[in-house]
Amino acid sequence: MKKYGGVTLIAIVCALAACGGGGSVPTSAGAGTTTFVQSLGPAAVLHFTLPANTIGEELPSEGVHTKTDPSWGLVGGFTQSTTAQVLAFPPNTTVTLTNLSKTYHHTLDVVKKVTGPPANFPPNPTLSTQAQGNGILGKGYASGSIAPGKSISVKLSNKGDYLIGCAFHYHEGMQDVIRVIAHATPGPTFDR
Repeated sequence: MKKYGGVTLIAIVCALAACGGGGSVPTSAGAGTTTFVQSLGPAAVLHFTLPANTIGEELPSEGVHTKTDPSWGLVGGFTQSTTAQVLAFPPNTTVTLTNLSKTYHHTLDVVKKVTGPPANFPPNPTLSTQAQGNGILGKGYASGSIAPGKSISVKLSNKGDYLIGCAFHYHEGMQDVIRVIAHATPGPTFDR
């Protein structure tokens, strides 16, 4: 199987493309992209690219997993590369928020603005499933419900560190940190 792994992967990608692929597999690759890993079940994993300035979100159990960041603590459900990580972008970046799930609706809500690590997520925040904040990330921002395979854009105009979560799956591990700072560097990802 190892010798033919690349051929098998290409066959899976082609099969998904032929049947519509659920819409969550980006087709453009090249400069400004990163590899993303999507679990297709216990025996299959699909590798694809997540375009630059994109946040992918899904339940940790669907493939993004959780990660204990050395500074921030446990985060999960959101990534800008391969698996769960603390997110980071420079100010005034417009990012695409993509629901990677083939099944579940998700949101990205700002839980609260913080002054630095660790991420002390409140146990029962009030998170909205309706869009709030006029497309600009800040206190009170909510993306609204994003259907499986769909995307929205959000402008990161307000500098700072934000605790974020999914209104539908906050208690299932979809809690993360997004840093809007100059010279932003995302945190490390989950090591398989």
